[in-house]
Amino acid sequence: MTSSPSGASTEPDPTTGAIDPKTLSLSAASGVGDGGPGFTPDTPGSWADLPPNVRGAVWMLVSALAFTIMGVFIKITGQNLHAFQIAFFRCLFGLLALTPFIARMGPEILRPSRPGLHLIRLFIGTTAMFSLFYAVTHLPFAMVIAISFARPLFMLVLAAVILGEHVGWRRGLATGVGFCGVLIVLRPDPAHMEWVALAPAFSALLIACAMTIVAILSRKDKPLTILTWFAVGSSLLTLGPAIYVWQWPDPWLFAALLLVGGFGSLGQFMAVKAFGSAEASAVGPFEFSQILFAGITGFLIFDEVPDIWTFVGSVVIVGSALYILWRETRLKKEARKPV
Repeated sequence: MTSSPSGASTEPDPTTGAIDPKTLSLSAASGVGDGGPGFTPDTPGSWADLPPNVRGAVWMLVSALAFTIMGVFIKITGQNLHAFQIAFFRCLFGLLALTPFIARMGPEILRPSRPGLHLIRLFIGTTAMFSLFYAVTHLPFAMVIAISFARPLFMLVLAAVILGEHVGWRRGLATGVGFCGVLIVLRPDPAHMEWVALAPAFSALLIACAMTIVAILSRKDKPLTILTWFAVGSSLLTLGPAIYVWQWPDPWLFAALLLVGGFGSLGQFMAVKAFGSAEASAVGPFEFSQILFAGITGFLIFDEVPDIWTFVGSVVIVGSALYILWRETRLKKEARKPV
């Protein structure tokens, strides 16, 4: 449930309301200091002596684990609460976490260059969140996470169609193979397919659309402006559907909802640390550990055993996404070579 590993986006993850860490400048997000408010340098000592890519890999593994735990609590709360209500609490707690940053920056941070485009992105991102949360509460955990990693595949297509970016035949072929992996997981045979399985694929498509819009918005707006508009807007937008299905959570469920917000914020923070301290090509592949964590937690907590098709499809999706990441990294290195 983190950012796309393709390196082609600057998108806030609709499920967390946070900016894609690969392109987020921590100082730019807040406009203060080297790491922005709330971010501190690594503690000196043996940890700081490790190579940056090693530290980044550790941060990314912790991020993947945090997002997995967030998903576990989404699935647990989904046994008693509607996905609309879970999404509302996730947005609300995300907004509360942003409040100190917004207060520090003042009203200027709330003035976007293109309000209409922000609103379009808000509706798309919120719908993606609803779809993803619904999928997590109704489908095997590992299946949802595997399909959600189709985001960079959709993004590559949209980057070519909407942003006019050049996509060579190798990356195009890898994208096609990746979509075949999605079909393997979905098994689109009416006799066997669960149609609810389309929810995570729909969410992945919408997230890719939101990523494309934010890539346009980020040309003029600060990351914190984009982040704040989504946090405030999604809290308001999810309130209505949440009220429609509202039931007061008992203290245990409320604590679980707090953990959804807490682990979501922790996962995003760890991802920011990962991409802020290492090369994206080095730490990006470790994001896929979330599929492994999801399989393990799904088995231990929910007695879910991923079938062979989920495993095969996951391998195909991950393999194609890793190839795209490697290809883009290589092209960037070639572009930096002196002529």
